[in-house]
Amino acid sequence: MKYVVIIPAHKEAHYLSGLLDSLIAQTEYPEEIILVNDHSTDETEIIMQQYAQKYDWINYLNRISTQNHQPGAKVVAAFKEGLEALTVSYDILVKLDADLVLPNDYFEVLLNAFEAPNVGIAGGFCYEKDGRGVWKKNHPMHNDHVRGAFKAYRKECYEQIGGIRSAMGWDTLDELLGLFHGFSSRTLPQLKVKHLRPLGNAYSPSKAARLQGEAFYRMRYGFLLSFLAICKYAWNKKSMPSLWYLLGGFMNAFFCRTPFLVNPVEGAFIRNYRWSRIRRKKGMKK
Repeated sequence: MKYVVIIPAHKEAHYLSGLLDSLIAQTEYPEEIILVNDHSTDETEIIMQQYAQKYDWINYLNRISTQNHQPGAKVVAAFKEGLEALTVSYDILVKLDADLVLPNDYFEVLLNAFEAPNVGIAGGFCYEKDGRGVWKKNHPMHNDHVRGAFKAYRKECYEQIGGIRSAMGWDTLDELLGLFHGFSSRTLPQLKVKHLRPLGNAYSPSKAARLQGEAFYRMRYGFLLSFLAICKYAWNKKSMPSLWYLLGGFMNAFFCRTPFLVNPVEGAFIRNYRWSRIRRKKGMKK
């Protein structure tokens, strides 16, 4: 199977070379890598130029956008510009953040996972350094969720879900829509991805929480399911302020009639799926 990689990067000069070196060391090479310099003011573009000159399957483009970090929207917009710049055919579409380091057999193992025809999305597990410098697994959601930092899509799955949405929560919504269209997500525990910048360091927790609350509304969770999701999010964060930011984001979206990200049929499927998981977990606890 042929795969391509798109890497959005906003001021990632400190990390980008590490990721690119790990891609060059892969046992299975990509057909093409598109680097998207998203309005960087550091040496990100210089690094991209150096690798593009050395490897003919690495290309880059410059994107003019805002300097502000916009959770979800900014990176997705940059990714989509990279997608439009692809010049080769492919079977698997990969989005990577620029602050990762991949094991050398990452794509060899990943492509094998896509041999199963129902697998639409796949990826490894995220590891970050703790205070003592030890790499530890940091995968805050359920174990069958693929982190947005390293998403790989079967081309047919990506097209059927209508691409990824420019909004907070896009890396949950894509998996839900994949299920709606008959595709599963698969995580591969043997693939340990090193994440060099801890999750959430690029933007304020209050802004992220408000946007997450808005995302629950836009995915048509409804009031009760959204309230449960908000309580779970705040509990996991061990933060009472997060609860109010999440509720504020949801209610603001409700009163402003913020456009939904899914249609009514997709929304009904998402709600039914979420409730089924809650009932299943409750049954297991009994």
